[in-house]
Amino acid sequence: MSQYFWNSALYEQNHAFVWQYGESLLELLAPKAGEQILDLGCGTGQLTEKIAQSGAFVQGIDSSLSMISTAKVNYPHINFAVADARSFQVEEPLDAVFSNAVLHWIKQPEAVINCVEKALKPGGRFVAEFGGKGNVGAIVRALLSVLSEIGCEEPEALNPWYFPSIGEYAGLLEKQGFDVGYAVLFDRPTPLEGGRAGMVNWIEMFAGGFLSGLSDDVRSHVINGVEERLQPTLYRDGNWIADYRRIRVVAVLNSSH
Repeated sequence: MSQYFWNSALYEQNHAFVWQYGESLLELLAPKAGEQILDLGCGTGQLTEKIAQSGAFVQGIDSSLSMISTAKVNYPHINFAVADARSFQVEEPLDAVFSNAVLHWIKQPEAVINCVEKALKPGGRFVAEFGGKGNVGAIVRALLSVLSEIGCEEPEALNPWYFPSIGEYAGLLEKQGFDVGYAVLFDRPTPLEGGRAGMVNWIEMFAGGFLSGLSDDVRSHVINGVEERLQPTLYRDGNWIADYRRIRVVAVLNSSH
């Protein structure tokens, strides 16, 4: 994720669903006044602010300077900083680490979980949602198919995402001393903003890794090819739908750890 350039203006303009869907995740976090909480991968800060409204002391980190700069403008009363989820540190042990729509960008999950474990107090909780096994499966298959057709060798190597099963991810948490009390994998078909341009906007924002190194003409050809393949199943009544599948997990750091 640290290699990816994020356009925070386009993110806020066209992809507000990222944090709007995440609001229900706050119910699992159940922040309390006075708690110390980290928003891991806070983006432009909307959910960080929601946590702060509970009376908790919250800080937000993200690997994107653009996102953090926007978050600081949006919510100047909250402490935001640029940091990598694979190597971050905190000054004082935390009551909770919260993360929405971030962890599927990081292909080294053990490094993230290790940092979360070190950041939490014994009994502290880790509450996260991210892409799970099969997430945007139709979109990925279409991208890989078109890239293969134009002669791209090993297009799967361009895939920027990590979409684990519940069993895989829960196992990683347990190895680091967490008790997994809640884990669910669910479909969430997600309408994309922008009408006819919705899929193009989504690919440019989130799937640009597949298109890196391509000329503008070839990029356009690939995106058009992807749209053609997806239109029969994901384009309805003038709007695109992304075939999201999400994992939600609540894990508590074993008090004896």
